[in-house]
Amino acid sequence: MVTPNYISNGKANGHADASLQNGMAALLSVEPNYETPLKTNAFVLSDEEKMTQIEAHFREIMDILGLDLQDDSLNDTPRRVAKMFVREIFYGLNPANKPEVSLFDNKYRYRQMLVEKNITLKSFCEHHFLPIIGRAHIAYISSGKVIGLSKLNRIVDYFSRRPQVQERLTVQIANELRRILKTDDVAVYIEADHMCVKMRGVEHDHSATITTDYSGKFLHESVRSEFLQAIRNDK
Repeated sequence: MVTPNYISNGKANGHADASLQNGMAALLSVEPNYETPLKTNAFVLSDEEKMTQIEAHFREIMDILGLDLQDDSLNDTPRRVAKMFVREIFYGLNPANKPEVSLFDNKYRYRQMLVEKNITLKSFCEHHFLPIIGRAHIAYISSGKVIGLSKLNRIVDYFSRRPQVQERLTVQIANELRRILKTDDVAVYIEADHMCVKMRGVEHDHSATITTDYSGKFLHESVRSEFLQAIRNDK
């Protein structure tokens, strides 16, 4: 094995060490951006205009692939795909579709964690536009307000319904819960299967991806352990 020139007896030389430190400092100084990358004019076109353009482009893709678009099974596929993209799979791109959330006073003085587990998660990998399918488990400790349970599911679904990477999706859900509930005591745990791993490339059927976001009291090991025990699915 060839040893890199900046390694000697397990120690980095001074020049390489300084370069690594400078590189790390530069990375840490960059403000993290958890927003989905969107153009500034992303919402100039109406949904109908977007569907019309997507239909035309997808029809061209199918034609390039050699599919017979005169066949009655394929002729309407471009329109179906366009409608699916705009109105269903990627509806979470449009802020106008963000779920309205009502909060209620915590009159019961419930001070323990509330866990909503096994929330269905359906998204699309932004690298290959193939499905991501899994489950989300979320928890929070009230700072004075509580949220309707179904709204937790809707928040997960909204941020899932866009081209995503699982890491960003996890943080987006956690940030939204912290913003709405006005508490740092939030936990998000996502386990999902990526079709870009199962259907292409390495084509491994049994791997799954887990991402988490813990903040506030969930940074304490005992609280986090209680959450993980609650979401564990016994066989």
